[in-house]
Amino acid sequence: MNTGPCTNSRWDARSFLTLVLAVSLCGAARAEDLTGLWATDARNCDKVFSKTGSGYAIAKDADLYGSGFIIDGRRITTQLAKCDIKSSKQEGATTHLIASCATDVMLSNMQASFKIVSNERILRVFPGGSDMEIPYERCAIK
Repeated sequence: MNTGPCTNSRWDARSFLTLVLAVSLCGAARAEDLTGLWATDARNCDKVFSKTGSGYAIAKDADLYGSGFIIDGRRITTQLAKCDIKSSKQEGATTHLIASCATDVMLSNMQASFKIVSNERILRVFPGGSDMEIPYERCAIK
């Protein structure tokens, strides 16, 4: 068995690439954990979201029953905007998103950060010194 310097450096390179790939896949999986229907009160999911032909939308009077949003892959839908996720960064249990959003009157970029508490619960957090958090629960609408 050849244990010369070339063999060891190839092994080190393979190990390093495997580690980088594993870390990047773990980060991507966590960002995907956000996919779904999210409402501030899961008891009102059927009032915050409505079924459409191809999936779900925010219900017309959703704001009467709390706040909610839909994350579907790289797309976020709220009552007022439709956004495309441009980038995401994982820091521990918190996912930071940068999204390009369109409303009826303007286009803008926004930042949103979510702390994953469990598979069914996340917190919208506001980095930069604010202690404000908004809890959301995953909706399981049939």
